[in-house]
Amino acid sequence: MSVVEEFGVEVKTPRPDLRSRVVELELTREAAQAGPSNKATEAQHAKGKLTVRERLDLLFDKNTFREIEGFRRHRATGFGLEDKKPHGDGVVTGWGLVNGRTVFVYAHDFRVFGGSLGEAHAEKIHKVMDLAESAGAPIVSLSDGAGARIQEGVTALAGYGGIFRRNVRCSGVIPQISVMLGPCAGGATYSPALTDFVFMVRGSAQMYITGPDVVRSVTGEEITHEQLGGAEVHAGVSGAAGFMYDSEEECLEEVRHLLSLLPQNNRELPPAVQPDDPAYRRSESLLDIVPADPNQAYDMRAVIEEIIDDGDLFEVHASWATNIICGLARLDGHVVGIVANQPASYAGVLDIHASEKAARFVSLCDSFSIPLITMVDVPGFLPGKDQEHGGIIRHGAKLLYAYCNATVPRIQLIVRKAYGGAYIVMDSRSIGADLSFAWPTNEIAVMGAEGAANVVFRREIAAAEDPEAARKDRIQEYQDELMHPFYAAERGLVDDVIDPSVTRQTLVDALAMLRTKHSRLPSRKHGNPPA
Repeated sequence: MSVVEEFGVEVKTPRPDLRSRVVELELTREAAQAGPSNKATEAQHAKGKLTVRERLDLLFDKNTFREIEGFRRHRATGFGLEDKKPHGDGVVTGWGLVNGRTVFVYAHDFRVFGGSLGEAHAEKIHKVMDLAESAGAPIVSLSDGAGARIQEGVTALAGYGGIFRRNVRCSGVIPQISVMLGPCAGGATYSPALTDFVFMVRGSAQMYITGPDVVRSVTGEEITHEQLGGAEVHAGVSGAAGFMYDSEEECLEEVRHLLSLLPQNNRELPPAVQPDDPAYRRSESLLDIVPADPNQAYDMRAVIEEIIDDGDLFEVHASWATNIICGLARLDGHVVGIVANQPASYAGVLDIHASEKAARFVSLCDSFSIPLITMVDVPGFLPGKDQEHGGIIRHGAKLLYAYCNATVPRIQLIVRKAYGGAYIVMDSRSIGADLSFAWPTNEIAVMGAEGAANVVFRREIAAAEDPEAARKDRIQEYQDELMHPFYAAERGLVDDVIDPSVTRQTLVDALAMLRTKHSRLPSRKHGNPPA
């Protein structure tokens, strides 16, 4: 009982009992979860976007999400903020189960302050990131926010700094996935850039450092939000996004699929499953997919899909640097990373973007104990002034560094041609591949036979009565002497020349043998990879 004074008389009023407090708790929780108003929810839906709770329902297994700090409120004053203190402060944080495994999340609620980040908002994110690191579980950000909360000034900027620091600290420790479902501008864009994977939804997600208004005022250029930083731009031009989807539902379903291929942290192996696809299935169709003519194009995806379990390749950056393929798949139920030249795009050459794309993917796989299979059909590095001036030396070295630094099981498969420095960089035995296999169509050389003959026999061809006939003879001689299918195998640079139809079982057996591989790098604080 409490005592108050009313009209000079002491009156005893009963304290609320626990049951009434629980009712009050549930009503407050329901109001916080419902959001600011029906009007705000309708506005979100009118933009073709889901609410934060609808997104969480799609990401997590049913009834497994546990929210933390749902009643948190900001403490800021000024500019009217003291009159607006909604629970949650525009971000939902917590954890749940995805395919039965723990995953942490922070998700912006655009209906509250436009999802902008203030001090309390940032502290909630810091806490859930720290929990994810401590628990050793992936963290997913569902981004739909207007950037720093201007009314809170520098404290908002400091909040971003805390996120970036944690992004870097968690890099290579737990998987970090950014899902862009709305605007992301200014400094906020650096968090997704620091994470392992970035998903974007067409039409609603944008990322840019400076928006169209700033661009217009500084350069005079007229450009829309989509043209400047939409999903198409970042998935196909800048390479800032690895995945692009037409709807939030499809996007979040694919996030769940990706999580099923990743370990919880860097101390665990990726989850294995019981496969339906027979491990020793022969693939006779591989004898017909790849043309013997080294100059004839084909789709390397068809080769990959024939080898992996159920043809299911989860490709990363499918629309960017298309001359190389990077993706996750399973072989006999075990997760592997695939890196493959794509002859159907720019003949499969390595260039600046392809080198960057593959280097980051190799590093990612090495961070999370995912074995690497490198499928080679490469004519070399792309020549030209633009490539040289753009830094192909530096960028090609990134891929070389990533492979040389990787300690996971590494298998090279030479499908057809492998010329020059590109052969070395594509995980050759000389840079540490555990095993190298080749098909009978393999041609491993410093350069193609025509170019080599023109250099080696230049004077002889020029002095011949029939230079063209002499040139053809010398090309054939070079091919017979240095480019026959067993040349590299005879010198121990290829472990076996195999029938393409048994590629799957060859890789399955090799990976099973290498599963217990243990390798240590020299003691050092960290390396200094090419910029």
